[in-house]
Amino acid sequence: MAKLRHIALSVKDLEATAKFYEDAFDMKRVRQSDVAVMLSDGVVSLALLHLKSNDNAPDERGSDYIGLHHMGFMVDDMAESCEAVEAAGGKFHGQILNVGGGPEFERKYRDIDGVVIDVTSKVHADASWKIPT
Repeated sequence: MAKLRHIALSVKDLEATAKFYEDAFDMKRVRQSDVAVMLSDGVVSLALLHLKSNDNAPDERGSDYIGLHHMGFMVDDMAESCEAVEAAGGKFHGQILNVGGGPEFERKYRDIDGVVIDVTSKVHADASWKIPT
């Protein structure tokens, strides 16, 4: 079974945008780096990305792109889920470099409309998205 785990937005200013979501929706900061701030409401997480400084997951949208970057689904079985994505018409898009444990933990796809989606194991999701208590 798959569950929507996170939405990722490419933003102009990580700190200002994080503060907005913290103040407006009481989201909690669970992790951050120089290219991303991860927030959570305890159920679904919001990743804020600054593409100008992120060469970790490049794509054709470029560093000036602002908006929905991708959404991620946590799955019970990576192999089975990736087969289902491909059978439904999804196309393999690659993997984030230097994050996770390889293709058995996280893969990126494009759906039939070109939207980027992550397929992520529970192990990777739990390690990456620490849910606030």
